[in-house]
Amino acid sequence: MQMKIEILGTGCSNCKRLEENTKKALEETGKKAEVVKVTEIDKIVEYGVMSTPAIVINGKVKSHGKVASVGEIKEMLK
Repeated sequence: MQMKIEILGTGCSNCKRLEENTKKALEETGKKAEVVKVTEIDKIVEYGVMSTPAIVINGKVKSHGKVASVGEIKEMLK
């Protein structure tokens, strides 16, 4: 099953940085994943996330309210 990573946020600069860090972490670990941006507020709220940006891996919120570093995301991918 392919991993699915969702970047939750309204498109702010922090959301874009989180997406870039996620793609870099995937590249560095050699893992494959579908990376999807979720910008709809109602979908973000469904995850119980009140502060963006957030990263969701396979339906589980792994980080929110900050830009996770490449290193942090690599840990999440394990």
